[in-house]
Amino acid sequence: MLGAIAGDIVGSAYEFKNIKRKDFEPLFHPTARFTDDTVCTIAIADTLLSGKDPAKTLQEWCQRYESNGRWGRRFAVWITSDNPQPYGSLGNGAAMRVGPAGLLAISIEEAIANATRVTQITHDHPEGIKAGQAVSVAVFMAREGFSAEHIRNELSKMFGYVLTETVDSIRPSYTFTEASQDSVPQAIVCALEATSFEDALRNAVSIGGDSDTIAAIAGSIAEARFGVPEPIALKTWSYLPQDMQEVLRRLYGSVPIKRN
Repeated sequence: MLGAIAGDIVGSAYEFKNIKRKDFEPLFHPTARFTDDTVCTIAIADTLLSGKDPAKTLQEWCQRYESNGRWGRRFAVWITSDNPQPYGSLGNGAAMRVGPAGLLAISIEEAIANATRVTQITHDHPEGIKAGQAVSVAVFMAREGFSAEHIRNELSKMFGYVLTETVDSIRPSYTFTEASQDSVPQAIVCALEATSFEDALRNAVSIGGDSDTIAAIAGSIAEARFGVPEPIALKTWSYLPQDMQEVLRRLYGSVPIKRN
């Protein structure tokens, strides 16, 4: 999803240099680039579009763009394993790549099934699986036109996330973590509180923490809510090599028609 990729690129400049404010300029910092979040999102889209083996496809894309990633230690080993197995991760890495699972779904049940299929290959801890499912459902519901409040309520009921905080209440004390339970709810709040796609990315960067991943998650949901404005879409597109662009063309050509 281009929204997740835009979030990854915008947030990449601030992952280790948090700024804790929304009025940063320019939106795309001169040092911004796509990272592992983008590579993995493209891999998941390719998997779901082609019916390929998710583990093999994720390995292929990550090996192809190994130099672009900020791989976690265990995931870096997994990428090159001859027999890749899930490793009990509860990190947010599955949630940041799962947007296509919700975008391509035709029901909440399918959004959950898609997410589970592409998450459990690495993140088989209950928190990791829950995070992937929650983001996928949020993307599906946003694409279907449900209100932010309705999405917030449903995610709270289905996954037990506390989504009552605001961006302003999260920001002052929020610190870096890759744990799903401490970063995915915050990213969801950034997307659901937003008034526009760009506002969602600015919310995500402003709370600090794992900025590229939080912005990628928020961006995937915000795209489904608002769409990606043309200037941001064109700028994001310009960062991507041709093989990634081709997957995105196929993805957007396969999105189900909105039912509501």
